[in-house]
Amino acid sequence: MDGKDFLHKYGWALIIAVTAVVVLLGWFLSLVFSGKFLVSPVLVNFGPFQIRWYGLLIASAILLAYFIARSQALKEGVNEDHLIEALLWGVVAGVVGARLYYVAFNWGYYSEYPQDIFKIWQGGLAIHGGIFGAIISTFIYTRFRKGVTFNFLQGLDIFTSALPLAQAIGRWGNFFNYEAYGSPTSVPWKMYVPPSHRMPGYENFEYFHPTFLYESLWDLATFLVVFTYHRKFRKRFGETAALYFVMYSAGRFAIESLRLDSLYAGEFRVAQLVSAILMTVGAFLLFALRKWGKPVRRKELQRSEEMVK
Repeated sequence: MDGKDFLHKYGWALIIAVTAVVVLLGWFLSLVFSGKFLVSPVLVNFGPFQIRWYGLLIASAILLAYFIARSQALKEGVNEDHLIEALLWGVVAGVVGARLYYVAFNWGYYSEYPQDIFKIWQGGLAIHGGIFGAIISTFIYTRFRKGVTFNFLQGLDIFTSALPLAQAIGRWGNFFNYEAYGSPTSVPWKMYVPPSHRMPGYENFEYFHPTFLYESLWDLATFLVVFTYHRKFRKRFGETAALYFVMYSAGRFAIESLRLDSLYAGEFRVAQLVSAILMTVGAFLLFALRKWGKPVRRKELQRSEEMVK
């Protein structure tokens, strides 16, 4: 049964199921945002060990992104072993990059408490550092792995075609940790933050912008646009990655202005500076690659898709 047959047969059931999930999620969020129900960052305790929502959501996001990237990579003739190797190295480099980025811009604290540098379970991972780490890892892998079946820009395209969906899921880890929220507000969708999780200087405020939700929704929209572009409109390698840089960075730049926990370089928010640079670079690359980049050979992709089927 192909996708069209499935939708024809089970379409109404799927619509009802999705609607029910949305309604239940909305009801749950209304309880949490109003302060009537407090969430816990811990899902399960096993003696001294814990399974936290943040870790579970990040792991789930990585797996889902892998399967989406896998379907695209196989259609482009990429060897699955190479994809898995690149993913594993990319995850490691991403975590290391995210932590180093965060530590670098909080060096005043970590220079005094260097033992805390390795305590990533206490929080402190910056997504921009993770993205840069994964990009560097992809470049090194495609440069030195013998017989690799994809080039650097192609790898970035596959990676970024699924990345924003993973980011959209991962942001919900911030929800369970009561972090990555914005300034105090009285908007109807304001989010209650318990006193123990309020930023210094904001102890007397109860409700804040749910910026984690803003970014999750923007990441989801980015995924839909970038994934569709990758499948139907990409003509040259690197275009998908360039479009991702533009779209994600535009949303992050706007949302960051509301955040209370931004990293700063002097008087400037680091995330906004990086986002502005990535938007500019992405727009230039999208134009340049569209004109002069290495073409994606559609006939070969069609043959690969037939082989996958």
